[in-house]
Amino acid sequence: MLSWNHQQEYTPMRHSRTFAFTSARSPTPTGAGGGLLPARDLAAAWFLVVLIAVPAWALTIGQARDMGVEPGTMGMALPLFLLLWVTMMAAMMLPSMAPVAITWVRGIGRQSSGWTRTWRTVEFVGGYLLVWTVFGLLAYAALALTGGLVEDHPTAGRWTGAAAFLLAGLYQLGPLKYVCLRHCRDPMSHLVRYAGFRQPARDLRVGVHHGAYCVGCCAGLMVVLIPLGVMNVAAMAGLAVVIFVEKLWSRGPLLGRIVGVAFLVLAVLAPFQDWLLPGLQGSMPSMDRM
Repeated sequence: MLSWNHQQEYTPMRHSRTFAFTSARSPTPTGAGGGLLPARDLAAAWFLVVLIAVPAWALTIGQARDMGVEPGTMGMALPLFLLLWVTMMAAMMLPSMAPVAITWVRGIGRQSSGWTRTWRTVEFVGGYLLVWTVFGLLAYAALALTGGLVEDHPTAGRWTGAAAFLLAGLYQLGPLKYVCLRHCRDPMSHLVRYAGFRQPARDLRVGVHHGAYCVGCCAGLMVVLIPLGVMNVAAMAGLAVVIFVEKLWSRGPLLGRIVGVAFLVLAVLAPFQDWLLPGLQGSMPSMDRM
């Protein structure tokens, strides 16, 4: 057993080894976490982000143009919905999670090469998208439920929309949102934690872990796609901007609370303003005939 003096000597050595480990494997990203990547690496990484995000947006917009905005799942089978959902999430989420992704993938590149590097990168991205796919199952169920409700009871759309805005607003102002947002705004702290993850499937677990926090951060915002329409491109673009600013701007948490209050206001207005509910517009009669 180490004496107290030996422990004092040992602890800094252990910390220095941990620091070296995390520095080699998880360099600090640009953005909310602190330091910067080398300019050349940073430019190349953001170019890759744009290269992926732009086609994802193009596919999403093209599909939305063909389908329009309707209640529920718009007749999509689950596999097609999930494929479209993952594409949408890639378009909306990739810019805001880029600092963490860039840093982790760069760390993979330092440790691995060839097919090993490619496989580890696929594991990380796959883990992240897996979480959003699971969330997509919940979204599909919610949309199927609300779509059926509006079809059977057209006037219920107003109150369904109000409930969705209310839920989104309360979530935006609640503690779970900000636990997850703190995680997403402080990449270095969780990259240090991820450096301690061990095999097997280490990079898959990192992707799942970070994806779970990302879902927790954005779940309230996703709820408003029920009243606004899951294929509403303007709503998706607006939410993507909010997500990006929340995570990367110094006053992002304040914006999150402002958005939460705005959702509560919309919850009050929704039963009386049909134009706020394009995603629930069946054949809702006017309020005068209710």
